[in-house]
Amino acid sequence: MDRGSLVDPLWVNEEIMMSEEAGQMLVVYDDPSDQRSLSLDDTSSTEESPDETRLSLETTNDVVPYIGQRFPTHDAAYEFYSEFAKQCGFSIRRHRTEGKDGVGKGLTRRYFVCHRAGNTPIKAANETKPQRNRKSSRCGCQAYMRISKVTELGAPEWRVTGFANHHNHELLEPNQVRFLPAYRTISDTDKSRILMFAKTGISVQQMMRLMELEKCMEPGYLPFTEKDVRNLLQSFRKLDPEDESVDLLRMCRNIKEKDPNFKFEYTLDPNNRLENIAWSYASSVQAYEIFGDAVVFDTTHRLTELDMPLGIWVGVNNYGVPCFFGCTLLREENLRSLSWALKAFLGFMDGKPPQTILTDQNMCLKEAIAMEMPATKHALCIWMIVVKFPSWFNAVLGERYNEWKAEFYRLYNLESIEDFELGWRDMVNSFGLHTNRHIANLFALRTQWALPYLRSHFFAGMTTTGHSKAINSFIQRFLSAQTRLAHFVEQVAVAVDFKDQAAEQQTMQQNLQNICLKTGAPMESHAASVLTPFAFSKLQEQLVLAAHYASFQMEDGFLIRHHTKLEGGRKVYWVPQEGIISCSCHQFEFSGILCRHALRVLSTGNCFQIPDRYLPIRWRRISTHSVKLLQTSPSDHTERIQLLQSMVSSLVAESAKSKERLDLATEQVSFLVSRIRQQPVSSQGLKDISPIHRNL
Repeated sequence: MDRGSLVDPLWVNEEIMMSEEAGQMLVVYDDPSDQRSLSLDDTSSTEESPDETRLSLETTNDVVPYIGQRFPTHDAAYEFYSEFAKQCGFSIRRHRTEGKDGVGKGLTRRYFVCHRAGNTPIKAANETKPQRNRKSSRCGCQAYMRISKVTELGAPEWRVTGFANHHNHELLEPNQVRFLPAYRTISDTDKSRILMFAKTGISVQQMMRLMELEKCMEPGYLPFTEKDVRNLLQSFRKLDPEDESVDLLRMCRNIKEKDPNFKFEYTLDPNNRLENIAWSYASSVQAYEIFGDAVVFDTTHRLTELDMPLGIWVGVNNYGVPCFFGCTLLREENLRSLSWALKAFLGFMDGKPPQTILTDQNMCLKEAIAMEMPATKHALCIWMIVVKFPSWFNAVLGERYNEWKAEFYRLYNLESIEDFELGWRDMVNSFGLHTNRHIANLFALRTQWALPYLRSHFFAGMTTTGHSKAINSFIQRFLSAQTRLAHFVEQVAVAVDFKDQAAEQQTMQQNLQNICLKTGAPMESHAASVLTPFAFSKLQEQLVLAAHYASFQMEDGFLIRHHTKLEGGRKVYWVPQEGIISCSCHQFEFSGILCRHALRVLSTGNCFQIPDRYLPIRWRRISTHSVKLLQTSPSDHTERIQLLQSMVSSLVAESAKSKERLDLATEQVSFLVSRIRQQPVSSQGLKDISPIHRNL
C-alpha cells in the first residue's frame, strides 16, 4: 500500500451535513501562515451521528484514524494522531480551533495538520537585526485530521469528523523520522546530565558519545541531536553578546601590548558590534613558516558560550605532533565571513598560502578557498566524514555496518583510481546501497577525499587515522574552555603553550630513543642521522619493503615489481647526474617520504646516501627556532659564525644536563664534523674565522 494514501478519499468524505443550527462559526488561527495555505472545505465537514461511530476503546488495535473515532480529550486525539504520523513518516502540529460565538454555546472543532502544511510568510526586513535565511520545510501539504466536541448525556467527548492522508511530499523512513523536531526530546534526567557535563568543560560531541555509552545505544540513536544540546546550553546562559565582544577586543589589545608579535584582526558591523575576529600567536607564525605546507581548517565546532562558529587552523610538525596556526570566531558561517577569515590568516602568515588545505564539506568554504587560495589544493578531512557514518549507515546496514566500514577503508587507501571505482561499484552492489543518498554524495565528491585521487599532493600524513585522532584531540583541548568569551583567547594561548611544552618533551623522548637499524644499508644510517625519529620510522618501513622488490631497467626508466608478481608494478624515473628520482605511486609527493620503489632503484644504482632534496627540511632533526635563525640570519660571514658559536654554546649547555643527552650530542656532532670536513675550504672563510679564534 502507498504510504502516502493509506485512506480511501471516498471514505474520508463520507460525512453527514451539519444542521443549520450550527450558526455563525468563530475561527481562531494558531499560525497566520495557515490561513492562506490550508484550504479545508468547511461545508463538507460535519458531525457524525452516534449510530455511525465506534468508541476508540473498542478499536485499540486500529492504527489509522477513522471517521467517528472518539477520544475523551483533544490531547488524547493529538497523541493518537501523532503516533500514527510517526509510523507513516511525518509529524503533526496543532492548526486551528473553531467554535460558536459565546462560551459553551455550541460545537468546537480542532484541526491537526502535517508539519509541512502551510507556507512560511515572508518576514519584513529589519536592518538592525541580522536575518537567518533558513529554508522552510512547509510546502502546502493538505494532510489533516479534524476533531469535533460533542456532548451526549452530559459527558463531553471529541470525535473525528474529518481525515485526509494525502501528502504532496516524500514521507520519511523510520530511521529518519525520529530526527523531526516533534520527536526530538531531552528528558529532565538528560538535561541534568548535560549541564553536569558542561561544567566539566567537555565538548557537545563528547557529551553525546558519553550518553550513548551510558544508555548502551549505537551512535546516532539518542532522541535528540547535537544542535538540541547546544540550544539547551544556550538557554541556560544569560550573556550580553555586546559586552562579551567589547571584553574580547580589550583582551586582544592587552595581549598585543605584552607581545607585539601577537596578531589579530576583526570586523565590526554597521552598528559597531563585533562581527568576526581572528588571531595567531608568535610561535604559531614561526611554526607555519616550516610546517605550513599542509593545513587543516576545522570549522565544525562552535563556541558554546555564544553559539558562534569557530575555525581552527592546525598542522603537523617534523616530529608528527599537531601544531596550532590560528583561530577565528565568526558571527555567520557564510561566504563573506569565511573569505574574510582566510584573508586574515594569510595576512598573519605574510601572504604565504599552504600547498594543501583539509576541511569539512562546506560549499561556502569551498568557494572561499577557491577565491582566496586559488593555488592551494582543497580536500576533505576523512575523519570529518567518517564521524558521520553511524548516523548515516548504522540503521541502514544493521549488523553489516562494521563489515561495510572495513570495506570503505580498504577502498579509501587504494593507490589506483581504476581499482577504487571498480571496488566502489562492487561495494554498492554487495551492500544494496544503490539508492542511498549519502553513498551517492560520497561518490560524487570522491576526488576530494579518496586517496587514489590525492596522492600527487602533499598532506604531511594528515589523512591517516592516527594523525586524524591526534589532531582532533588537539582541537578538543581548545573547546574544553567553557568560560567567558573574553577569556577564550587566553585559554587558547595556554592550551597552545601546554601543547608546545608537551611536544618538546615528546621530541626529546624520540631523540633519546635508541634507533634500531634493520637493513644495514648506508642509506638507512644516513637517513637516521638526518631525519627525526618519526620521519625516519616511515622511511625505514619503505627501506625494509624495498628488499622484496625486483628492478627491471627499461628504455625510459625502471619497472619495480614485487618479487611474487609477474605483472604490474611501478614506473620509476631516475636522473643520477641531477639527483632526481620519481615514482608513479607518488608517495614522496604525498608524504615527503621516498617510496620502496624509488629506494630500490637507488640501491640498484649503488647510491649510498639519499639525495638531500628527498630529505625535506620539514622532516629533519631541527627545531623551529633553529630554522628561523638560519632563514633570517645576516648574510655577513662573520656574523653567521658568531651565530653558530651561540648555537654551539646552547648545544653544550643542553647536552650537559644528562648522560643520555651527552651521548646523543657526541654521536651527532661527530657525524656532522666528518661531513663538514668533506666540504671545500675558502680563503674568505679562513680570513673571517681568524679573529674569532684569537678571542677564544
